[in-house]
Amino acid sequence: MIHLHDIRYVRLGTVDLATTVRYATEVLGLEVARTEGKFVYLRSDSRDHTLCYFEGDPRDHTAAFEVDTQQELDNALAVLLEGGYQARRGTVDEAEQRYVRDFVNLKDPSGNSIDLVYAPHHSGRRYFPSRDAGITGFSHIGLRTLNAQRDELFWTSLMGAKVSDRIGTSPLLRIDEVHHKIALFPSSYPGVQHINHQVESIDDVMRAYYILKERNIPIRFGPGRHPTSGAIFLYFGGPDGMVYEYSTGVRLITKEDELTYWPRNFPFVSESFCMWGARPDIPEFKA
Repeated sequence: MIHLHDIRYVRLGTVDLATTVRYATEVLGLEVARTEGKFVYLRSDSRDHTLCYFEGDPRDHTAAFEVDTQQELDNALAVLLEGGYQARRGTVDEAEQRYVRDFVNLKDPSGNSIDLVYAPHHSGRRYFPSRDAGITGFSHIGLRTLNAQRDELFWTSLMGAKVSDRIGTSPLLRIDEVHHKIALFPSSYPGVQHINHQVESIDDVMRAYYILKERNIPIRFGPGRHPTSGAIFLYFGGPDGMVYEYSTGVRLITKEDELTYWPRNFPFVSESFCMWGARPDIPEFKA
């Protein structure tokens, strides 16, 4: 089994790099770490970068997860190839472009592009946001799936994730104590479905709500509270159809909790996404 240490970054293609980066800084509240040709790297915490935009197909998405050792990365490649999965080791140039020592790229059963990275860079300076959004860090992604039950088995049996809860057939998967770092949502095509950043408090969520409304940024869902993770959330629209989320207060499932914790199964209805009564304007959250 492959052991994932943490989620690391997302790489997204965009049709208008300048406009997308302006959104990321002025609206989302990220910091530009550097620009290198058609690539722009953005920070949200102490990591070198957690989001990279590049000029290209807006459906070209890659999500990265960190492994602890070179041996684990080598073992992951062997396990994936033995299992018949599409996987390859990245080139030296590609690793330098990602600011990691080494990596393996694979496709999950739905065709999502995943990087497994070893020794990713951290930044030697403090994250300084372009606006006071209250962001404490990049936390999780929603990932599209063509078959949720099949992909749940891939992530749990091969990638070492654990199911925290399910909404319908959509599993919320953890790889550490955080309730989920990956959420799989049924779709007709692969790709990243939403990107989550944690903020310090409910004040930051509500402050963002009014700022986004003033700027005519479409609110897709919330403010609300997830009955699964307990997080208070706000989803909003971004360039190229991407959905971004701020949330705070996500549940932790410790090793001690795991002795008695068992995944809950919620029906696929609006109340399973928000206990306060908010209704989603997100296709994958609708029955």
